[in-house]
Amino acid sequence: MPRVAHPALLALAIGLALPAHAEDGDAPTLPRVEVHGVAARPDTVDDIERARRRLDERPGATALVDAERYREGRVGTLSDALSYAPGVFVQPRFGADEARLSIRGSGLQRSFHGRGLELLQDGSPLNLADGGYDFQAVEPLSARYIEIHRGANALEYGAATLGGAINFVSPTGYDAPPIVLRAETGSDGYRRGQVAVAGVSGRADGYLSLSGVHQDGYRDHARQENYRLFGNAGWRINDELDARVYLTHVDTRSQLPGNLTLAEARRDPRLAAPANLALDQRRDYRLDRLGARLAWTPSQGRSLSVSVYYADKALDHPIFQVLRQRSQDYGLDLRWRAEGELAGRRNLFVAGLGWAQGDTDDDRYFNLSGRAGARSNRFDQRARNRRLYIENQTWLDPRWVLALGVQAMDAQRRSRDRYISGGRDESFDVDYDGLSPKLGLRYLIDERAQVYANLSRSLEPPSFGELTGGPGVSQVDRQRASSAELGLRLQREALSLDAALYRARVDGELLSLNDEAGNPLGTINADRTLHQGLELGLSWRPHPTWLLSTHYLYNDFRFDADPVYGNRRLAGIPRQQLRTQLRWSAHERLYLEPNLEWVPQGAYVDHANSYRAPGYTLLGLRVGGQIDGAWRWFLDARNLQDRRWIASTNVIADARGQDGRNFLPGDGRSFYVGLEWRPQ
Repeated sequence: MPRVAHPALLALAIGLALPAHAEDGDAPTLPRVEVHGVAARPDTVDDIERARRRLDERPGATALVDAERYREGRVGTLSDALSYAPGVFVQPRFGADEARLSIRGSGLQRSFHGRGLELLQDGSPLNLADGGYDFQAVEPLSARYIEIHRGANALEYGAATLGGAINFVSPTGYDAPPIVLRAETGSDGYRRGQVAVAGVSGRADGYLSLSGVHQDGYRDHARQENYRLFGNAGWRINDELDARVYLTHVDTRSQLPGNLTLAEARRDPRLAAPANLALDQRRDYRLDRLGARLAWTPSQGRSLSVSVYYADKALDHPIFQVLRQRSQDYGLDLRWRAEGELAGRRNLFVAGLGWAQGDTDDDRYFNLSGRAGARSNRFDQRARNRRLYIENQTWLDPRWVLALGVQAMDAQRRSRDRYISGGRDESFDVDYDGLSPKLGLRYLIDERAQVYANLSRSLEPPSFGELTGGPGVSQVDRQRASSAELGLRLQREALSLDAALYRARVDGELLSLNDEAGNPLGTINADRTLHQGLELGLSWRPHPTWLLSTHYLYNDFRFDADPVYGNRRLAGIPRQQLRTQLRWSAHERLYLEPNLEWVPQGAYVDHANSYRAPGYTLLGLRVGGQIDGAWRWFLDARNLQDRRWIASTNVIADARGQDGRNFLPGDGRSFYVGLEWRPQ
């Protein structure tokens, strides 16, 4: 994109010229510790405390989830890992990997195959090149910690989506136990295991995890069997240069029980939808992914990293039709980070560029009881993205910090119709481009408290799920948003608070709507919508033995003077959600942790606001502890009242006040136990 090349190169030159830390006013850095016979941890491999400090320096809403915390209970879905992350809405569809995952209403049209967020592994994209992502590509047990960058605060990784980015950071030989053995079992045939090994030898380190899960599922036709292999190996070439390679293999098979009417869900939530049984609907998925990163650290506070990846994905997906897709995605990311001084002031500069391309053979057949019948359609698809981003933070004085940034994107979505029927060629070739600027400000009240505010723009090209996901092709445009955010981060000895208010005006939101006569339009760009709300995360320790953790979301997502829908609420996500837990632990051998999830009113299933899910209150209890330092155990009890509740819903244009098959029941009363061993 020539119009941004010159200023970007100039900014990059400024960043390269920044000197390393030299003044007393610079932020403290950890000294390098040399261990005899073992190379020191590379500067490019963050430990969890350094990652936490880096996130706290963002002029916007961020969060960090320590994997050690969620490993104290069942880890069967992304909801188990992210349910207490501030600002994250996540609900599994039927106790499975698939979920509705959203930040600030991102991708709310989707209850499967996500959109509107960027998922990362160690800073490298897990998304397909078209922007969609698969939940099965992630194994929370193979993460050391998870970074959440909400909204425009993901610009450090080049993301400019409405929701932001979630970065799963892998353990390495430097921070993982030499061996971990873990087993979980529980209700509805649930069994899960993990074996992980790690170590350091001289300048080399490595980590490898193999995990597997089987469950019959709470509902009929909900069996799952998943196997995942994750590993990485690093080599410290010299004091300035280190390399790391990543390996992922995922093989999952999932039956899909489908949606019920609300009456069916209340009468017998274990039922599967008749069509899902008749068509043997499933999602069988395989992923092989290789990644590599080379990082150069010429001096303290400066680093240049180059990341490459290749992913091969196969999907066999009988639904109303049989989808058979084979895709290859590959990409390159280059990122420079420099922390030093500029004009006598502390300065942090990040610049990067990314390129990604994905090619998909999308073959479709008539579904004959789960088997592929005659071909119904076939597309050869290509998605390509190019992006350039820069961000600079300058400490105007010891308390005020100014941040400026911009992302430039150019994207292509091309589809070739390889099975033309009815004389209609559905091929297309569309380009999307634009700039997404950001302005942020932080005020440091003291070393452990700050207020921040920012203004930003976001731009999301459609994925093939919007363009070709239905019976026909939908020619839609990009989705754009202008967002404002105001927040507070507070860390005290007994209190931690993360609060953010946000408001986003979205132009062209990708939604499935009807026209004024009630005729379905499929996925189109809505005229204008508003996403605004409150994100709150609280941790309070009133006594050394007690810890209260609370996560609260207030979601106000609505149309803005739409000619058909007026100011009605957007469907899919409830207006309020509260999760809270109170932990008692006098010593490491035992903890008790009752918990509560409360949704006063469920989400609408339709944008016309004619039918909604009921609210719910769920109670749970977690008990666990350590034995002799090496053994860890837990008992995780959920939905103790055995409530019949709705976990998620379809999102449709207009239910016309009728109870249709739009509801996904949540799991009933369930119990899980787990045991983990690590050598001391």
